[in-house]
Amino acid sequence: MAKYLMLKHYRMPSEYMDYTPMDQWSPAEIDAHVAYMNDFAQRLRDSGEFVDSQALSPEGTFVRSGGEGRPPVTDGPFPETKDLIAGWMVIDVDGWDRAVELAGELSAAPGLGGEPIREWLELRPFLGQSPTVTE
Repeated sequence: MAKYLMLKHYRMPSEYMDYTPMDQWSPAEIDAHVAYMNDFAQRLRDSGEFVDSQALSPEGTFVRSGGEGRPPVTDGPFPETKDLIAGWMVIDVDGWDRAVELAGELSAAPGLGGEPIREWLELRPFLGQSPTVTE
């Protein structure tokens, strides 16, 4: 079994996003989308392929050390994850092909008018072992 992270994004460049953003959906359309996500997760629980998932709040910030004796620095010249990542799901599947199959299915969650949004999901395998340095 191999673990994969599927990331859902709030915003994508227009050439990749051919659906209406969720903030322009009706409450019923949002409910249908969330129900699809919950049903999808339940099927994966039943098959033993589900590990965890979370939707993320739009609030958030980047934080880095300000240096010894200084407070942490927040925000920077980078897009914040609150603008990028809407949520994630971790799956534990037999391999890459199954992970791609499930990501494709999740991409078809309903959106405006109940139509599949066919959003791009970021699919990333967990690092199996830490890299080592040899001299």
